[in-house]
Amino acid sequence: MVRKPVVSTISKGGYLQGNVNRRLPSLGNKEPPGQEKVQLKRKVTLLRGISIIIGTIIGAGIFISPKGVLQNTGSVGMSLTIWTVCGVLSLFGALSYAELGTSIKKSGGHYTYILEVFGPLPAFVRVWVELLIIRPAATAVISLAFGRYILEPFFIQCEIPELAIKLITAVGITVVMVLNSMSVSWSARIQIFLTFCKLTAILIIIVPGVMQLIKGQTQNFKDAFSGRDSSIMRLPLAFYYGMYAYAGWFYLNFVTEEVENPEKTIPLAICISMAIVTIGYVLTNVAYFTTINAEELLLSNAVAVTFSERLLGNFSLAVPIFVALSCFGSMNGGVFAVSRLFYVASREGHLPEILSMIHVRKHTPLPAVIVLHPLTMIMLFSGDLDSLLNFLSFARWLFIGLAVAGLIYLRYKCPDMHRPFKVPLFIPALFSFTCLFMVALSLYSDPFSTGIGFIITLTGVPAYYLFIIWDKKPKWFRIMS
Repeated sequence: MVRKPVVSTISKGGYLQGNVNRRLPSLGNKEPPGQEKVQLKRKVTLLRGISIIIGTIIGAGIFISPKGVLQNTGSVGMSLTIWTVCGVLSLFGALSYAELGTSIKKSGGHYTYILEVFGPLPAFVRVWVELLIIRPAATAVISLAFGRYILEPFFIQCEIPELAIKLITAVGITVVMVLNSMSVSWSARIQIFLTFCKLTAILIIIVPGVMQLIKGQTQNFKDAFSGRDSSIMRLPLAFYYGMYAYAGWFYLNFVTEEVENPEKTIPLAICISMAIVTIGYVLTNVAYFTTINAEELLLSNAVAVTFSERLLGNFSLAVPIFVALSCFGSMNGGVFAVSRLFYVASREGHLPEILSMIHVRKHTPLPAVIVLHPLTMIMLFSGDLDSLLNFLSFARWLFIGLAVAGLIYLRYKCPDMHRPFKVPLFIPALFSFTCLFMVALSLYSDPFSTGIGFIITLTGVPAYYLFIIWDKKPKWFRIMS
């Protein structure tokens, strides 16, 4: 039998064990005198929802992924096509998640939807791979970009030492973890501020780029689809880089239970955010190519910095600072959302009980935040950026494609389910097919990195039977798990 969620109890140290209703234990179903319900509050408004989505999407992706997309497509025209297609596909995925989030009003995102549709085993594997690979690797990737860009103004004439990047990155990760442990409101307010910083960074690139186009700087767009040959088998890797840059549209669904009026807020926040991001990303890439040709872009480790140095003079020193703040906002939004996934999975009995505890005064899932810190540090000091990106992309898009496929299944299994927001069926069908097709094709394109991701994903199956199904565990094993 699957281990059932435990009954709420107050533990020592000021934490509350959460359950589905997240109520304090009481006699006769009455609240004890002087005590209140301890729960995650509905503090995510429309503006905060938009800031979570935009603030998490616009991170390092638009500043580091152009190189990866161009490298795997072979031409300027094809790279811009991939950026546009990834934006449209991300919009399709976001609209599908808007339907799922307004139909299944529970936090947890991918995990919750897979649990509701396909059952506990695939849901456990999803949260298992999220805990071991996806979130630590994603946080490490965005944090490394943060570390590189924040040190850029101090190493103008020389290469930045890799150790210095990783040390400042470790500090940034720790600050994000502390911030998300202390206050939901402060984390949300800082996210709004950082979102404006991100949009400012994008505009600093787009406006000079448009001015270059007006001046006739279009030489890099001539014969846009000619260039070095690139195999079609490399397109999944270009797709991964592009989709990585757009990743983040699903994070609001991780905190559904904290969203004010989710039936209206979730679809509206998603649509507004995706329109802003897609237009901004395509224009940013066009702006890059007004000043940097394909060969120069492939040689640059920091595309935004190279672009700003050529056009903005001394003001170019501000660009890496804005980009670093952008990366910090993406780190903050990701940790804020994914800690809720671990909280929900623990509440369902799929992770250790301590991860479903809420701080009594701060109303934050503090243990679910803290567990990410050591795992992210391991990823940070053990992998390079490209391998981490391919490593996490396989597992991430496999389960996102599966969750959206679940929407199609629900249409036939539960036709009478209340759906405040409903999308045409071809949208989830196209999105899920594309995700699963690219995941399958990537096993041929990069068998080593995606193969490792596949193997670690499969380890979730024996882990499920060992930690969840096996009832007759020794006492010492039960205490550890």
